[in-house]
Amino acid sequence: MPLCCAPPRRTPFRGRLRATAVLTVCLGSLVPALVSGDASAVSTGTPRPPGDRALDRLIEKFVDEPGGPPGVIAVLRGDGGSRVVEAGVADLRTGRAPRPDDHMRIASTAKAFSGAVALSLVDRRRLKLDDTLGERLPRLPDAWGAVTLRQLLNHTSGLPDYTESPAFLRVLRADPRHRFDSRRLLDHVAGEPLRFAPGTRYRYSNSDNIAVALMAEAVTRTPYERLLRELVYRPLGLRDTSLPQGHRMPAPYLHGYDVTGAPPPEDVSEVLSASGVWASGGIVSTPADMTRFIRGYAGGKLYDRSVVHRQRRWRSGASEPAGPGHNSVGLGIFRYATRCGVVLGHTGNFPGYTQLAAATPDGRRSLTFTVTTQINKTLTPARVKRLRALQEDFVCALLGRRP
Repeated sequence: MPLCCAPPRRTPFRGRLRATAVLTVCLGSLVPALVSGDASAVSTGTPRPPGDRALDRLIEKFVDEPGGPPGVIAVLRGDGGSRVVEAGVADLRTGRAPRPDDHMRIASTAKAFSGAVALSLVDRRRLKLDDTLGERLPRLPDAWGAVTLRQLLNHTSGLPDYTESPAFLRVLRADPRHRFDSRRLLDHVAGEPLRFAPGTRYRYSNSDNIAVALMAEAVTRTPYERLLRELVYRPLGLRDTSLPQGHRMPAPYLHGYDVTGAPPPEDVSEVLSASGVWASGGIVSTPADMTRFIRGYAGGKLYDRSVVHRQRRWRSGASEPAGPGHNSVGLGIFRYATRCGVVLGHTGNFPGYTQLAAATPDGRRSLTFTVTTQINKTLTPARVKRLRALQEDFVCALLGRRP
């Protein structure tokens, strides 16, 4: 969940301040170009058997490299069953290994969940993709009124990113565990104009998914947390997924670490309150639940095929951090065209965590890939490149190709 960088200041709680300093990435705008089709040159193989140690060696090397994360866990699932590949530890204090039922912050992959809620409401005809902020959320600034749900979902809205707001960052620096009113997060940028005319450019913004959740609440008069339960968790069988407001993590959990400072790595799992990211990145889940989610979501199981078709109208735009291969953006989902085939999904990063959840367009094969430190193009650009190559190797294994 990227926020805008700010110089750290030292306090006795070193982890809070280091985490606050490394929260962020300020993204430049990308000029959109239409990408057609949804071809998925996918092999018919299955994830390689447990006896094949190639994937294990790849992530063991990644963990052991200087500046490597304390832990990595990947879950590959295909027609032949599931395979869990892990390296390092879930908790440096105890040394235990990562497990698929460990809780974790899913960062901006939470944006796929708000996409799932919104598109489910489109399927039920409670929302339309052309509904505007002016129609559904008249309390927001008039200057934003023409922005549509479609533009929010594919990050072409032009909304200013509230996580770049100096006022928001001042509160966060003063108290990283501050309990924000999640439904008023956009107030931090309410006095700002749109960054560009809606629909004319791509720019990843955390404000977009806050607005999506607020639109869903407005048309249903139902809290977003309940909509998640009814429209996403229950239909897909998610048992260990929630959207908390506080900073505490449910046990057991993958501990997230800051590795950018002097050794040893610092546990930042509970440094921040989830209330400040809410629908844009506050969800807590597990590798097992994320596997269930991405298979259903990328596979189009939550709504009619006509909605799926509209969701998969691709244009140029990368997730943050960029996923493997060539990235394109749809509605609440990204297309990753790798050397071995296409998968659909979302990435995310947050202090202590970097995530990828992806599946083939039919949902039959899936990969969740969790790293227990934050990797993004501002903090560690070289490691983003390294991570993307590693994720592509795992996609190739998922699709039955040799990494």
